[in-house]
Amino acid sequence: MKVLLKNVRLSFPSLFKTEQYAGEDTEKYAATFLIPKSDTKTVASIEQACKQALVEKYGEGKVPKGFKMPLVDGDDKEYQGYADCVCIKANTKKRPTLVNRDKTPIAEEDGILYGGCYVNASIDVWVMDNSYGKKVLASLNAIQFVKDGESFGSKSEGADDFEDLDDEFDIDELDEDDLF
Repeated sequence: MKVLLKNVRLSFPSLFKTEQYAGEDTEKYAATFLIPKSDTKTVASIEQACKQALVEKYGEGKVPKGFKMPLVDGDDKEYQGYADCVCIKANTKKRPTLVNRDKTPIAEEDGILYGGCYVNASIDVWVMDNSYGKKVLASLNAIQFVKDGESFGSKSEGADDFEDLDDEFDIDELDEDDLF
């Protein structure tokens, strides 16, 4: 079941290189999307896609109990930006399509996609019922950059870390506190 998420925040993106977990390569590209709880239309569309995927797999009225759903309450997480949101993680073994507002491809060196920016995302909801568990999961298809947002974490802005120095700079004039 395909679901289009519009204007959601991107978190923990592993879009150009596969995700690392506990020092191991998961061999999957992944991202988490933060949806404001006030966006009841999007949350309802994901919930409906989950129900529909279960019915398609098992039949109407035959869905077994005990499935873990992909939506997580952001208030239960202690990450920046997660409060008052619902979260859904999606991943894929194939690198997802990544495009800018005008649908031109995005490369890693562009620095456009980062945790905290706003994106549109295409995901597929599907059912897993095997020895690894009973879950409804999301696969990542594509991401489109929408707009900048406050970056998650404490990323330095580079040159802003330094003071302006005049042409007569003398290292001997620095206080001990100014040295590394």
